[in-house]
Amino acid sequence: MFADRAKIFIKSGKGGDGHVSFRRELFVAAGGPDGGDGGRGGDIIFEVDLGLNTLTDFRHTTKYVAASGEEGGKRNCHGKDGEDLIIKVPEGTVIKEAESGKVIADMSGDNKREIILKGGRGGKGNRHYATATMQVPKYAQPGQPAKELWVNLELKVIADVGLVGFPNVGKSTFLSRVTNARPKIANYHFTTLNPNLGVVDFEEGKGFVIADIPGLIEGASEGVGLGHEFLRHIERTKVLIHIVDAASTEGRDAVDDINKINNELMLYNEKLTKLPQVIAANKIDAIYDEEDDTVARLKAEFEPQGIKVFPISAVSGKGVKELLYCVREMLKDLDSEPVVFEREYFTEVLEAGNEPYSVYMEEEGVFVVEGPRIERMLGYTNLDSEKGFDFFQKFMKTNGILDELEALGIEEGDTVRIYGFEFDYYK
Repeated sequence: MFADRAKIFIKSGKGGDGHVSFRRELFVAAGGPDGGDGGRGGDIIFEVDLGLNTLTDFRHTTKYVAASGEEGGKRNCHGKDGEDLIIKVPEGTVIKEAESGKVIADMSGDNKREIILKGGRGGKGNRHYATATMQVPKYAQPGQPAKELWVNLELKVIADVGLVGFPNVGKSTFLSRVTNARPKIANYHFTTLNPNLGVVDFEEGKGFVIADIPGLIEGASEGVGLGHEFLRHIERTKVLIHIVDAASTEGRDAVDDINKINNELMLYNEKLTKLPQVIAANKIDAIYDEEDDTVARLKAEFEPQGIKVFPISAVSGKGVKELLYCVREMLKDLDSEPVVFEREYFTEVLEAGNEPYSVYMEEEGVFVVEGPRIERMLGYTNLDSEKGFDFFQKFMKTNGILDELEALGIEEGDTVRIYGFEFDYYK
């Protein structure tokens, strides 16, 4: 089965902690601080590999974690940076935040490599905190935490033209005739289980890429059958060719088929119904009922809507050339750049400084401050030391927490509660 979706967990590397140490040498009575900085954590990087065409590998491995930075050492030794983790994906892969479904990155067009999660910065060693009044700092900065995220990977084929139609109407046969693609063709439903790509070449000019989107069925927009697996591949195309069985060899009505497919496209993504369309009335060489002129009915129904109808035979090639030249002219009037999905989700919101926090008055004279970053800050700050307490106060000020307390009407002598700690507020 063609793998075009996967859900994986990604995590960047944690920054290495800064080190606390002091110079200790013979004949040096009071050496100063010499704790080194921690190393930077590794990034999570996605990179296009043109040799890949499915997301199969991600079905076996779903967890990807970059290396953390090493802790700083004595004698101002800098910790080793964590190694970046490069994740290879096929061109056309869209990376989405799993919970919201918003696009983080589209690995298409010029976007061949992108850092999705940055590793944590390394913490500063205690040598950075020496001052005239604090010559023996026993505090070093912890490394910045790692960032983690569940993401969905979706492979959406990159093609100028998409072939759509119900199963067994001749899409694969058409593709094999007009391109260099060689899809497997047999006479049963859902022969094609994955999109096939081919290039249509013209002697006198530039061709285009065409994709055989596997046969749709009613309810595809709701995920019935393999609906969502197939419909996602149409989203990048610029022109749609509806292929219908004009001979009704399986008892289907061609006009009804077009309407049903357009309805499925609209239910899945309304933008798809606005794509330029042409209709290929296939299997005209198999029409034996002269009274039922399917081609005439198709033209009467759809050409007033601006949708041209071409009677063709994918087997003999009759009418195919005219159809291809029409599609090429349609593409000339459209943007030549590939369809790339815009970024909707910014992983920078995972930066510690952007994490949400809440400040509220619990009762008269008592205010509460909460938030994940604040909790972590308390975990690695020694509030019993003057340096540590001063560091925490600066954190509260630079992050706007003190301003919010004042906006709530806090007064000197009021109590501030932060995860089991209580402080008296004074300016």
